[in-house]
Amino acid sequence: MSESNTPEPNTPAANTPPRPPLPDSGASGHPGVAGPQAPGAHPTGQVWHAQAQAPQAPGAAFSSQPTGSSPDARPHDAKVGSGKIVAVLVAAAIVGAVSGLGGAAIGNDVFQARGNAPATNGTTQVTVNDPDQVNQTTGIAAKTLPSVVTISATSSDGGGTGSGVVLSEDGYIVTNTHVVTLDGASSNVALRVTTSAGRVYDAKVVGTDPIYDLAVIKLTDARGLTPIDFADSSKLNVGDTTVAVGAPLGLSNTVTTGIVSALNRSIQIASSAVPDSGEQQEEPGQNGQSPFQFDFGQGEQRGSNSAGTISMAVIQTDAAINPGNSGGALVDDEGNLIGINVAIATAGGGSSSSSEAGSIGVGFSIPSNVVKRVADDLIKDGSASHGLLGAMVGNSADAKGSTVAGALISDVTRGGAAAAAGLKAGDVVTEFDGVPIRDATDLTAQVRALAGGAKASLVYVRDGETLGADVTLGELAD
Repeated sequence: MSESNTPEPNTPAANTPPRPPLPDSGASGHPGVAGPQAPGAHPTGQVWHAQAQAPQAPGAAFSSQPTGSSPDARPHDAKVGSGKIVAVLVAAAIVGAVSGLGGAAIGNDVFQARGNAPATNGTTQVTVNDPDQVNQTTGIAAKTLPSVVTISATSSDGGGTGSGVVLSEDGYIVTNTHVVTLDGASSNVALRVTTSAGRVYDAKVVGTDPIYDLAVIKLTDARGLTPIDFADSSKLNVGDTTVAVGAPLGLSNTVTTGIVSALNRSIQIASSAVPDSGEQQEEPGQNGQSPFQFDFGQGEQRGSNSAGTISMAVIQTDAAINPGNSGGALVDDEGNLIGINVAIATAGGGSSSSSEAGSIGVGFSIPSNVVKRVADDLIKDGSASHGLLGAMVGNSADAKGSTVAGALISDVTRGGAAAAAGLKAGDVVTEFDGVPIRDATDLTAQVRALAGGAKASLVYVRDGETLGADVTLGELAD
């Protein structure tokens, strides 16, 4: 793959006053990616409440509304397709804390130890039939669901359903660019957002970032929402618990579980949200070959008329992610955000419509540290900054006589960051900021994860000798 020097478009910021930066995730190091980093979610909506009746039917769940509760706790009926969702979701009270939650007593926060009395600290959209058997995932879901929304995007060109995550009490939401642009098919999309408690809002785009497929939208006249808590994605381990929350196939408030399958995974995805740079690109996947097809999964929107590609460093998880989960939350075992769900892999080759795509246990999420940095930029400026190395790169494994896997530099831009760091054509980059580099996609994804002007270290091989260099990245033009 070749690193593009071509400017990438950003959706102009709406006439929305700037917001303060998001709460710090605790990450250190370079903006958006702490090294060695784990580069590398969003939920939903409609909820239905029923009035409790005695005697209570087995399996039924009811919500308790406190006096003076927020407008998001109002009863609301909604439909998915033509079938009405009949589940009534609520957090029931349990005795004691939810077990197995590390150091966070989520159970004490979202469930009240009052026998079988309903919690009175607001409605939580989780069905609990046996309060004595509530497990870790139930507690995580109860904490996370209020911070996830379902996004309906429509235009004259089509429509789709995705997910989003609440950033602020007054309605800033982070999601994917492909959700709010229908995978680049339209810049004039009408957005309707439904919270997990069933409140529906209109929304406008604050800014989009096609390079890392992130966007921020702002709900109209929202208040009292529950912002997500950010985790530090650089501290993740392979095998850590993951929970995905979103609206797969339009099914709001869906919770799936898994683990972190891999960190520092890099994927290259065709996207019509960015223009064709005119430069030759590798095919999507590792070393240009892959048994999978990466699919954004934007509801009915197929996005087959892609004009360019983007490279992203992501978290790989086996938590089930399906079309509609895009933009939703991936959280850890304490219910804190570790990623925004962005793509899935589908088995088989050739083109595949999203109606054929589904979870095979290979899903990808943008790391929370990158999400925080980009979302801050979008809220402040309406656009986001990304690093630029100033070099054309390919895969060294494809080069004749190559004995080391990495990103092969074929050319450097005069006066660019790579040239200033002493890199030359023929060098093979094998490590960037502590992250192993195995191909061009790895290097491009890691460079783009950082902001323009960020400092990083890299390791490269020249004529069989391993060398190191420090580089100050340029900035990808808007």
